[in-house]
Amino acid sequence: MFYLPLFILLIVLIILSLILLILGGLRESKTYGRIVIYFWGFVFALYLIAQVMHFINSKTVLDKEDFYGTYIIDRNYFSGKQADWQYNHYRFEIKENDSVYFHVTNGSAITETYKGKISTKAPFKSARPVFKMALPNHHVLDSNPTIYRDSWDFMMVFKSPKFHNMYFRKGEWKEIDPQLSKVLN
Repeated sequence: MFYLPLFILLIVLIILSLILLILGGLRESKTYGRIVIYFWGFVFALYLIAQVMHFINSKTVLDKEDFYGTYIIDRNYFSGKQADWQYNHYRFEIKENDSVYFHVTNGSAITETYKGKISTKAPFKSARPVFKMALPNHHVLDSNPTIYRDSWDFMMVFKSPKFHNMYFRKGEWKEIDPQLSKVLN
């Protein structure tokens, strides 16, 4: 549908270019040839810019392997005391053997670990994770996450009955600097 008008426009531009080249040949003028060259150079430059912009702005397509790694609460998405508290109390990792380890923590100390498996389904172009946790399960993992993709990375959002949305992003846990946390909050 979208390609038909572009195809027709391209045919018209090619015909106009041929007419200009024929006119330039009949009048023995190089100006017409230069106009055609500059015009097609401009069209080609616009096409390249559009392709680069599409590449930069397109969302990343996820495979199962993209989910492997350690996830922490994204304190940049929503900052504040609640985000800091969640950051210090929840994180998880997905191993290459498809194991999921959801850690309840107190700072750097892991107090509880919930285990499970991950699989993916691909109802669309990009894969979606499916968590199958062993019972008893933690309330954060009652449902599968929603994936929000950016150009270069993604975020998993879990709907928790106690905390509502919890935003996890890949990263390594580091202790929060209390001085910096006071300034940001």
